[in-house]
Amino acid sequence: MYEGDSVDGWNQLAYWMRSSAFEHCSEPLMLLDPIKNTYVDCNIAASKLLGYEKRDILTLPISKIHGRELGLLIVFTEQALTQGKARSRMISCRLHNGQHIPVELNGARVVINREDYLIVTLRDIRAEQEKEKQDAADKIARNGLLEWKYLQSVFQQDERDNLLMLTSVGDGIYCVDTDGLCTFINPAAKRLLGRSDGDVLGQNIHYVHHHTHDDGSHYPVEECPIYAAIRDGVVHEGIQEVFWKHDGTPFPVEFTSTPIISDSTIIGAVVVFRDISERVETDRKLRAALEEVSQLKERLEDENAYLQQEFLIAQQYHGIIGESPAVNQIVQKIELVAQTQAGVLITGESGTGKELIAHAIHEASGRCDKPLIRVNCAAIPQELFESEFFGHARGAFTGALRDRTGRFELADGGTIFLDEVGEIPLSLQSKLLRVLQEGQLERVGEEKTRNVNVRVIAATNRDLKCEVAENRFREDLFFRLNIYPIHSPSLRERGDDVLLLASHFLEQAAKRNGKPPYKLRQGDFQKLKHYRWPGNIRELQNVIERAVITSRQGRLKLDLPVTDDAHKQHLSESSSTQKSILTDPEVQALVVNNMQAALDQCDWKLFGKDGAAELLGMKPTTLASRIKRLGLKPAQS
Repeated sequence: MYEGDSVDGWNQLAYWMRSSAFEHCSEPLMLLDPIKNTYVDCNIAASKLLGYEKRDILTLPISKIHGRELGLLIVFTEQALTQGKARSRMISCRLHNGQHIPVELNGARVVINREDYLIVTLRDIRAEQEKEKQDAADKIARNGLLEWKYLQSVFQQDERDNLLMLTSVGDGIYCVDTDGLCTFINPAAKRLLGRSDGDVLGQNIHYVHHHTHDDGSHYPVEECPIYAAIRDGVVHEGIQEVFWKHDGTPFPVEFTSTPIISDSTIIGAVVVFRDISERVETDRKLRAALEEVSQLKERLEDENAYLQQEFLIAQQYHGIIGESPAVNQIVQKIELVAQTQAGVLITGESGTGKELIAHAIHEASGRCDKPLIRVNCAAIPQELFESEFFGHARGAFTGALRDRTGRFELADGGTIFLDEVGEIPLSLQSKLLRVLQEGQLERVGEEKTRNVNVRVIAATNRDLKCEVAENRFREDLFFRLNIYPIHSPSLRERGDDVLLLASHFLEQAAKRNGKPPYKLRQGDFQKLKHYRWPGNIRELQNVIERAVITSRQGRLKLDLPVTDDAHKQHLSESSSTQKSILTDPEVQALVVNNMQAALDQCDWKLFGKDGAAELLGMKPTTLASRIKRLGLKPAQS
């Protein structure tokens, strides 16, 4: 260190050098945050490859560019995070112009400020293949020129030098005259064919080693490309044919038959061939490996179908879809409570995804490698609750033909999810409370006390405080369950999440029903946003599924009721915003905007049910006349 320099100065210099190396590296590099589904940084090469400005890339989710093969993207990310690195050539990139290109991804896990990130290189497979093709073409051209010049020099030199060089060549070489009889064969050819000079010299070479196809069928001599060079004076090639050894075993070869011309007369041909068994075997193994990869891919997609159905291209956290403040608050609460052993009570309306929250807590906890046992308390007959929860011994009651393990024992070491916990009979709640407090239970008909270590996550769409007040739910059990409450918001509380969820469900429903990809129109978005969704996410999924099933000619029709409450609320909101008197131009502008909105919502359908004329309360002919007079046009999508 020079005098006057400081440690901070050197650190800044080192940081600048690393940043400069990253920025100006010729390989496209991207730094990813797989948990938040965002790009943290990218270099110039990556920006150039994708066609985006760097600032635009940093605002996109990872799955915007790499989300076409979701299952493979998930596997690649998980492998990189768990094994430290990953490689894939089966995930495409979406460019700024909308085109998808095949790329090779090489990812490595890096830890920055105790957070896991991925550093990923992108390699354009198309450019790589084009370069390989060009290199191969150049090599063939160079080798061909050198080979033929070499052979020409062989025949121009004296016979002794010719024999010396030909016998040292590794490829098989022999010459034939115009009658197809062999006049020369080098040691490499004799070794490959398992023949001696006496077996070949003076013989019709076709009948010696090229008489049959690889399937055993006859190969007519008049079709043999070796002799075609003698007839037409043109170089002939055999890309992958079969030669036969002396012992009757075949082997694949590639060969070139070149006419020998002297004084403008064809006097024979020289044949150069090589054994390509190793290459053919390599190709076979490669095809087999690709087939195995394809089968594994299909198996992986089948095994992870549920994960793909719960994965959103926009953002996701352990399967939770959305980016609204309500969802972000749930994610924060899950992260806080997951690593603890505290019980969780999830409340919310039916169909809001309470079970998904329970799954996320379990997956983010230290018990994720243990089972998550789900119990739907509303589906268990009252007389079977105790047996279902705690198990029973053989003969404990009529029909108990064998010992049965209860759900709490199955969940030992893991998590039990009590869905609709408010349905548990009051008579059983005291026994459940004992399990939660002491971690002990007895099977029905058995006096043996068993210890269990179970984390309890409960969910309900009831107001348990009111249930306690009405003496339908034990207060001490409520407080035991309600250690850490999480509210699952209704869909109408989640803003634009309804559009993200709809797009996700649409993609999944199209795949599930064998339909082509669909796209929601602007009018569809308006309908989805203004509907109240009393059935929440479950209702939304059913609406999208129904729209895909009933689609015709690639067009969706959402079956959503227009409620009186929604219409009155819309009118109330509109009137509350108009506090002052409007001028005539303002009134005309309001009329135009209202008409344009109605046309866009109905996708410019004028006549019939659900048409703009019906929505505006006017005759279709009147509406058509006003459209023409006002010069209205469909909004550009």
